[in-house]
Amino acid sequence: MLSLLLLEASAPVFAAGKPDCSRPLSLALHEHGLLYSGETGEGIDKDIADELIRRSGCKVSVTVIPRARIWQLIESGNLDFSLSGITNESRDRFAAFAWYFSNKYYLLVRKDANVKTVLQFEAGASLKLGVIRSFRYSPGGNRLVDTLNAQDRVSYSTNLEPLYQVLLENRVQAMIIEPFDYPAIERATIRAETSILEFDDAPVPHGLIMSKKSLTPDQQEAWRGLINGMRADGTVQRIFEKYFAPELARTLSQF
Repeated sequence: MLSLLLLEASAPVFAAGKPDCSRPLSLALHEHGLLYSGETGEGIDKDIADELIRRSGCKVSVTVIPRARIWQLIESGNLDFSLSGITNESRDRFAAFAWYFSNKYYLLVRKDANVKTVLQFEAGASLKLGVIRSFRYSPGGNRLVDTLNAQDRVSYSTNLEPLYQVLLENRVQAMIIEPFDYPAIERATIRAETSILEFDDAPVPHGLIMSKKSLTPDQQEAWRGLINGMRADGTVQRIFEKYFAPELARTLSQF
């Protein structure tokens, strides 16, 4: 009985569902519209990361890495966390998630492409789509990317800004966007040249990405608890309200 009590007394504090801060942890951001800007050093994901670090009390090194590299490092276990990730069957094998917002995807298409629907764009054999490498979208967006990729009609970029440029230069005729891209779309040059088409898909959950190789299931649940707490006490919605009008912030963060 005494030995059992001694074992219980020496159990690590994170056994009760708290993050394990016994080693330095790593988190990567990626540049993408309002999620994170390298120019300003600000964004929704940066604010989420700062609050997670504050609540956990852990030492977490934060870097900025292209999205494709982030997924590779998460899979290998050489990166513990990233943010605003969506899942699929492949990613579920090596990553766990804690959802904190949900959004729809749209097709930003050049007006001179003369299409009124996503299906019309898909049918236009000469029309090309620009996407960020390793990005996945809603089911309709993924189907469009995969279909056009098989037809050699997809142009890939490492981040968002070059896609706007090739769209304006008419080297691609459309790109897939989400609400975090709205400020760029409001630029006069882009707004004058484009229109927005909607995919017939439900909103897609996005969340904290956790490496299954570097974090145990108990630790994944501990960090998920922090995210859930941030949602429950309104912190996530308040962060979104810094970047969006209240109604849209509420739609994105309440799901």
